[in-house]
Amino acid sequence: MNQKVIPLADERQLRQQPAIPAELTPPSGRLVDSRGRAVKDLRISVTDRCNFRCVYCMPKAVFNDDYRFLPRQSLLSFEEITRLARLFAAHGVSKIRLTGGEPLLRRNLERLVASLAEIPGMEVTLTTNGVLLPKKAAALKAAGLARVTVSLDSLDDATFRAMNDMDVPVSDVLAGIAAAEAAGLAPLKVNMVVKRGLNDHEIVPMARHFRGSGHILRFIEFMDVGSSNGWRMDDVVPSAEVIRRIHEVFPLEPIDPNYPGEVAERWRYADGSGEIGVISSVTQAFCSTCTRARLSTEGSLYTCLFAQQGHDLQSLLRQGRSDAELSAVIGRLWQQRGDRYSEIRTAETASLRKIEMSYIGG
Repeated sequence: MNQKVIPLADERQLRQQPAIPAELTPPSGRLVDSRGRAVKDLRISVTDRCNFRCVYCMPKAVFNDDYRFLPRQSLLSFEEITRLARLFAAHGVSKIRLTGGEPLLRRNLERLVASLAEIPGMEVTLTTNGVLLPKKAAALKAAGLARVTVSLDSLDDATFRAMNDMDVPVSDVLAGIAAAEAAGLAPLKVNMVVKRGLNDHEIVPMARHFRGSGHILRFIEFMDVGSSNGWRMDDVVPSAEVIRRIHEVFPLEPIDPNYPGEVAERWRYADGSGEIGVISSVTQAFCSTCTRARLSTEGSLYTCLFAQQGHDLQSLLRQGRSDAELSAVIGRLWQQRGDRYSEIRTAETASLRKIEMSYIGG
């Protein structure tokens, strides 16, 4: 039986062109929202395409051969991305994370990395599924990339192939991790999204594999991002359970965050063989310290991962608006921000249509 799927392209059009403020207040270097949260991190999606079809992010039922990805002319150019990044830096952003989709599918990405790395005080990082790192890691490092986070949801080959749904073996991702380490991008962070009944049996094996490697393994609670991943609370493995399972095999002890607003709760092995992290957006919301803004593939600003609507900066760029005007718009949008979705999440809010994670990055 053919199943009718509502095109997600409609959600990408839910964006408004913001008005230019009457008063063009120059940036002060510290921009805070209505809840006193400063903007520090900018996540930039450079493509909405991916070479995986992970069941919790880009399921094949939606992202199939008929799905219309954004045309090339709709994507922000590297020059447009760099211009906006400099404006965000003037407002206090000090870290940029390049995301997708799969960011390494964007041709000549190292050129963008080099441009962003030239912004004074800016740390440039990247999240990837790792498959293309053997070809790209050295060039990215030479361009100024500081760190890499690799997504890996299982070491069991059958489970991993089922989750990425493109029959990609685990060995391809492990080769990417090795290439990044060889290029000097270590220590890496390795992110595992945990879904009950699908890959939660891999929690301890993943901990065992990366323990002592120098890399930091982080376990992420399965979240209700977008509208296509079939999220249910029953599928969530709480971070407390993850810690308990690992602690029973490899004793753990808590450690302090690296900086205010760090999303991962840190734990180290009692024997000194490294650390892990847990990201608990569902069971222990961290909205109160969220400092992240998100820029979509075609230039919409989102102030929350779970947003229903974006703010169209691309149109302003292509209308020839000045830096002062664009900066004032960014400032106004952040000052008005009051997002706290994870603090108010219910079954009803989880069912609302939201922008897809593959469109604005994780």
